[in-house]
Amino acid sequence: MSALTKAKSFNKSKSGLYLSMAATAFGAFGVAKRLKKARADNDVLVVIDATVSAAAIVTGLAVLYRELKRLGDDDVLLG
Repeated sequence: MSALTKAKSFNKSKSGLYLSMAATAFGAFGVAKRLKKARADNDVLVVIDATVSAAAIVTGLAVLYRELKRLGDDDVLLG
């Protein structure tokens, strides 16, 4: 099995999804920091950019959660 195939199968595993969710959630800290600084500086464009980035993070987490639920539905032991 090649390294690329192993990486793709890890991404579709539960641990890979948990790792992706953690990395995505960790990105929220950077966005929150940018948003706070932009508000203090009254920089409207950065506020808009940070808000759009936050929406992308929420959407990304929702997609990863859905994939995690699908993996759980396929698992016989989980019911």
